[in-house]
Amino acid sequence: MIDMRNIKKTYQTGSISFEALKGIFVKIEKGEFISIMGPSGSGKSTLMNIIGCLDTSTEGSYYLEGQNVAGLTFDQLSTVRNRKIGFVFQNFNLLPYATTFENVELPMLYDGIKASARKERVAELLNMVGLYEWRKHRPTELSGGQQQRVAIARSLAMDPPILLADEPTGNLDSKSGEDIMKLFTRLWQDGRTILMVTHDNRIASYSQRTVHLLDGVVEN
Repeated sequence: MIDMRNIKKTYQTGSISFEALKGIFVKIEKGEFISIMGPSGSGKSTLMNIIGCLDTSTEGSYYLEGQNVAGLTFDQLSTVRNRKIGFVFQNFNLLPYATTFENVELPMLYDGIKASARKERVAELLNMVGLYEWRKHRPTELSGGQQQRVAIARSLAMDPPILLADEPTGNLDSKSGEDIMKLFTRLWQDGRTILMVTHDNRIASYSQRTVHLLDGVVEN
């Protein structure tokens, strides 16, 4: 499903260049649950941005479900991203003045899906994460764990085959974090491919295997 070959990323600021990724080779099969770990500055965020089609590599090839997305324009990447990848962030990234229902509905609004289909899909997702009764509440009325469950429901709105999670339990207490990881485990068992950045070995233990990064390369 994901095949990255010699991915390099260099950032240029004036005459100063910084090589964030120095030749990444990563292959991830459909249905895998992968953790990505490494110290600050190791290239985790850069790698996740490229995998998520939020950024492009300076060199190398990136095949996503057989399509080389490395050379696509940002508009083309946006289309790929919307259809194939769901994102879950440490800070939830919910719209503060929107209700739970509206936050989950948002990706479908952007895609022009009819109101009746949106309503049915949001109800399905909120029931799945156990928050349908909270559909009219705003993020400030929810706990951190509830907000992350809303964010996960939103990430699934377009039914993407891949979920990217960046420190999904980083702002949660241990009990809420465990509940979120149980939810990710269910989604993985249902056939989704999940890639998760974490600093926590306990959280990483939920995944099948771990990719370790150090100074822009994959550690052996």
